[in-house]
Amino acid sequence: MAFLPPWASALVGCISVSLAGAFNLSDLHPPLWNKSPGQFSDYRVENGKYIIDPWVYPKRMGMYKILLNKTASYFEKFAPDNELNLFWGLPLQHGWQYTTGRLVDPSQRTDCGYESGDHLCISVDSWWADMNYFLSALPFLAAVDSGIMGISSDKITLLPPPKDQTKFCLNISSCQSSFPKTMSKWNALYKQLQSLSSSFDDLIKYLWDAHISALKDAYKIFEDRLDYYSKPEGDFGRDWYVSLDYLAAAYFPTTIITVTEFQKALPPRVLVDSDRAPFISNFTDLQNTVLLGLNLLHQVDDATGSLSLAVWKILMKTEVARKIALKIFETILAAFQHF
Repeated sequence: MAFLPPWASALVGCISVSLAGAFNLSDLHPPLWNKSPGQFSDYRVENGKYIIDPWVYPKRMGMYKILLNKTASYFEKFAPDNELNLFWGLPLQHGWQYTTGRLVDPSQRTDCGYESGDHLCISVDSWWADMNYFLSALPFLAAVDSGIMGISSDKITLLPPPKDQTKFCLNISSCQSSFPKTMSKWNALYKQLQSLSSSFDDLIKYLWDAHISALKDAYKIFEDRLDYYSKPEGDFGRDWYVSLDYLAAAYFPTTIITVTEFQKALPPRVLVDSDRAPFISNFTDLQNTVLLGLNLLHQVDDATGSLSLAVWKILMKTEVARKIALKIFETILAAFQHF
């Protein structure tokens, strides 16, 4: 980790200590990682094109797995075994969505995602699944377009969902025409990734720029999906969306160890009408506290017209400030380790 800036080394080092009991990094992989495609040849071929169905959990996870595999060499200078690959945050979040029941059909009109039905199905009516689509399809297709995947741009086709097909781009050209700004940001990240002079800080910045841009595109289209959920879950979705701007400004490092620890603070199931943080009895103190904190952050953001975010971004412009912010975050996580 000699190539990391001091603040990142400190954060990763501290969090690594808490995971010292893990046998190896494979223990931290998201659900069904080993059963997900790891190369293009694992997908079916039709008319010379690889056909990927991103509405089946292992198939979408396979897109992340290929992305992690193809970008591994670019992160070798930071740490061995792909440990500090910043793309780990994407499949880990998708895995959290799967295990917590956030990819199922919230309208309950179909059995998509439910254990009693097609449990690997990803519902197009799920707000979480639709937001995640923009964080799987777009970075994946942009990576193909950038050349780092080693495959030509016309060799990939994504299958559409069973409805609302026009809301989703399915190939490189349609994503570029529908979401040019976001695709440009993903391409800028891959260009930076291939630069020999790129620093860990640089890559975090470019990753978060693309990540936030993708979420803003998706939120405009799918905000109404939140109406399918209970008020606490809908509020949590909105709180989560707002909070990511603050994480991005702090250059939160989306490595496998850091994100694994972070996800311990997230709700382990879909929230129901009776849930009131910080008094949810089957949530940990940390999960209750984080839920309450995210809601308060959203209220402050709304009350100030996002002036709080503007101030936060100014504060986070210096490496020292980012180091302090992330150290506070790590300290909070450590404080709850015994609960």
